[in-house]
Amino acid sequence: MTLADVKNALLGVLPGKVYHHIAAPGAVAPYIVWAEDGQSGSLYGDGKMVKQVMEGTIDLFTKQEYDPLFSEIQHALNNARIGFRLNSVQFEEDTRIFHHEWVWNIPMEV
Repeated sequence: MTLADVKNALLGVLPGKVYHHIAAPGAVAPYIVWAEDGQSGSLYGDGKMVKQVMEGTIDLFTKQEYDPLFSEIQHALNNARIGFRLNSVQFEEDTRIFHHEWVWNIPMEV
């Protein structure tokens, strides 16, 4: 897998409103921000790394409580065979935005 697999799965849910690391200035909810955070595991063979497991986050920002995008993101990740877990759900009072965060993991060739 590659990082593009994560991006493409999310673009299938919300085309044109998926951002890498930081949302565009003036982005209006709903939108998705995703980022790779680092390595969460690895596999070694013959004295070298042969697989690297990358970990990152996906954040959905929406003004709609019980937004169907929540389920759509999870279905898209499952369909793309991207491992994930729901990490947190928050309501940001200052912006009146619901913020859902997932942690994902993908194996990558080195």
